[in-house]
Amino acid sequence: MHEKLYKQLIKADSQQVAQNAQCQFDAAGNQYKLKFLNTDYIIDIDQQCIIPAEEGAQGGNPGFLHQLCMLAYLIKAKDIPLTGRLVTADKLDGGQFFFRSPHQLPTKRLEDAFGTCPDLLYTAAGPLNPQKCEFGDASVRFLAFPNVPVHFIVWAADDQFPARASILYDRTADQQLPLDAIWSTTNIAVKSITT
Repeated sequence: MHEKLYKQLIKADSQQVAQNAQCQFDAAGNQYKLKFLNTDYIIDIDQQCIIPAEEGAQGGNPGFLHQLCMLAYLIKAKDIPLTGRLVTADKLDGGQFFFRSPHQLPTKRLEDAFGTCPDLLYTAAGPLNPQKCEFGDASVRFLAFPNVPVHFIVWAADDQFPARASILYDRTADQQLPLDAIWSTTNIAVKSITT
């Protein structure tokens, strides 16, 4: 699984990858230790497998998309500062065309889960170790990866308007992850707090 991505990592300078991705590299074991959605994972290059760093970790064994996102991040991440400028996915380079059906972000799922009681977002997002924000009726910021903060914002439904949700990224997100991995990472995060 993901053999081409592992080949890219084998060819890469491991220390540079670790610096760019803000993760640890164990040269003796040829392994990276990376935090993804607040869970530490070991990416074993020789065995071409990814496992939780701690037994019984909240994320469990990562599925196909989880692994794809982690490998894509290790390959693409850059050692650049965050801009602090928040944008919607369609404002990322290429996002205007990519984030359309079937790649729409799961804002409806956030609306359905939290639109009648936005404060539930704070409890549900707890495993992601979020920071409370001051946007909408409820909002959180969490690190999908060390260089990839994500904001979930919910506005409550009322008599005049339906519930609304928004997902924002730092303007550098597309320099840290390919667009398909941003989409997958976001879907994994939303699913983790709404199921």
